[in-house]
Amino acid sequence: MTASKVYFTDFRTELDVSQGVKLQRLIRKAGIGNIDFDGKFVAVKMHFGELGNFAYLRPNYVRSVVQVIKELGGKPFLTDCNTLYVGSRKNAVDHLENAEINGFNSVTTGCNVIIADGLRGTDDIEVPVPNGEYCKTALVGRAIMDADILISLSHFKGHEMTGFGGAIKNIGMGGGSRAGKMIQHNDGKPVVDEDLCRGCRRCARECGSDAIFYRENGKAYIDQELCKGCGRCIGACAFDAISNESDTAAERLCCKMAEYAHAQCYGRPCFHSSLIMDVSPNCDCHGENDAPILPNIGMLASFDPVALDQACADLCLKAEPIRNSQLGDNLAKEGWHCHHDHFMDSNPNIRWKETLEHGEKIGLGTRDYELITIK
Repeated sequence: MTASKVYFTDFRTELDVSQGVKLQRLIRKAGIGNIDFDGKFVAVKMHFGELGNFAYLRPNYVRSVVQVIKELGGKPFLTDCNTLYVGSRKNAVDHLENAEINGFNSVTTGCNVIIADGLRGTDDIEVPVPNGEYCKTALVGRAIMDADILISLSHFKGHEMTGFGGAIKNIGMGGGSRAGKMIQHNDGKPVVDEDLCRGCRRCARECGSDAIFYRENGKAYIDQELCKGCGRCIGACAFDAISNESDTAAERLCCKMAEYAHAQCYGRPCFHSSLIMDVSPNCDCHGENDAPILPNIGMLASFDPVALDQACADLCLKAEPIRNSQLGDNLAKEGWHCHHDHFMDSNPNIRWKETLEHGEKIGLGTRDYELITIK
């Protein structure tokens, strides 16, 4: 496979030229105009940030991308899927309110927000994974797959499980429905915290396996033999009494994530951009964000999500760590075993290279890239 082109620009700018204009220049130079947008539905996949987290991408950047899509004749909408974990984005009502509070609405971004897997995270579609080794099919939010074109706009930052969150994680994990996230994250089943259970029986009505029963005290429990692990009960519970407890190995998670991204990108026009800024050590799914571990580096765009993530990772690895950060603190510890890898030195138990290696193996893209710098 020949090297993919990845376009890069830093955050330096001239007087009267906004960062939004620079982003528009970047994506145009990278070839977004080569896609036929005329009259097409365009899913702009992004992360709206958990409430309390301030590191997520500002809506201004989204608006800049949306303007270009509209100029090219597309019909864009912002989208993400509900979360598997308990938080402010675990159902569409809370998720939309979360997006609104964090600044994402039709006025600020120029288009509407659609939660791709519906009210309770159950509106998904099963699609094949080309060359899939861990997942032969993927359960993806229906609105994402109903779109004619997929555009990813990613905040490139650290992550406590996958090393970093970039284009592949934004699409692969983010585009998976709740059941899809269950499949990627673990090989186990959800469980009930009886101290939190109110005995309302809503979870049993939503269960896709008829696996939920009730003890004499009225508390729910899940029959692990009957449970299929779809995660519907997690979204159904209004009291956060049901959760996923069994994480799979980091290497397998990385590979499944790449396969889910491949399922969503395969066979239709896709384009990807990532901003390396406010590089928090952990995911924007946290209700807080620690200080950045690296300086703001720039904006990148490519048709190839593997090459894009590899280029972002390489630029981060070359950057000077910020001393007053999780990464800086670790490196300053006496006797610290330095990995010479900023992501691993920030979160030592993570994996990230497996995502790119597996993505290349199954045909999602290539790690070989030509970095083209523009002003």
